[in-house]
Amino acid sequence: MPKLSISVVSHAQTALVQSLLADISCHCDGLSVEVILTLNVEESLAFDVGDYPFPIRIIRNSTPKGFGVNHNAAFNLAKGMFFCVINPDIRFSTNPFDVLVGHAKENNVGLVAPLIVDSRGREEDSARRFPSPLEIILKIFGGKSAVHTNTTQALTSPDWVAGMFMLFPREVFQRMGGFNERYFLYYEDVDLCARLTLAGLRVLSCSEVSVVHDARRSSHKNPKFMFWHVLSMFRYFSSDVYKRLQQRPMS
Repeated sequence: MPKLSISVVSHAQTALVQSLLADISCHCDGLSVEVILTLNVEESLAFDVGDYPFPIRIIRNSTPKGFGVNHNAAFNLAKGMFFCVINPDIRFSTNPFDVLVGHAKENNVGLVAPLIVDSRGREEDSARRFPSPLEIILKIFGGKSAVHTNTTQALTSPDWVAGMFMLFPREVFQRMGGFNERYFLYYEDVDLCARLTLAGLRVLSCSEVSVVHDARRSSHKNPKFMFWHVLSMFRYFSSDVYKRLQQRPMS
């Protein structure tokens, strides 16, 4: 049984996936790992799965599916004690998993994420405070996201972390029912972190290790992605999860 199951979803991104697999192969020697790769659109592999020292299982979707649906399906096939969701455009030059798994073993931990930096080494705003309708309105007029600012310590507790890299204890992901599949794209990471918080579990950001997010942001200008973003936003703010979050006693 592998210690860690890694779920990656490709949208015609197998060249990026190949680089990610090379990083895992190069820097994670000795780690018991399996990779579950979902091809969300029809594409040919740019590599041979037999070239890697860990098993790679391929899921080919006949039609594109949402972020949560894809990673939940991968989890149903996963055998590891820990489950990690990673975007294809993540790169790293050292093993991030051993430290993250160590923290994931601590009491009441629901999720651990590394520090995310861009290709120039600048910290990205991947760890944030929970969004609010007021924040969204202010952003329309040039405001900024409610970023988690306590990044001076090795281990901090943001409200939520972006879904580009999330590591869960298997039991936690299973108990939470995985991602809410009503979200096709966007806010499924916010929703899951909110549910973890409501369940009394900690969301951790670990600056002891960092990974590079080689972002491709052209999709942000696509009206289809904007539609999904707005739809998910309204779905979250009208959800029971959001309402329960607002009803928590102030600490």
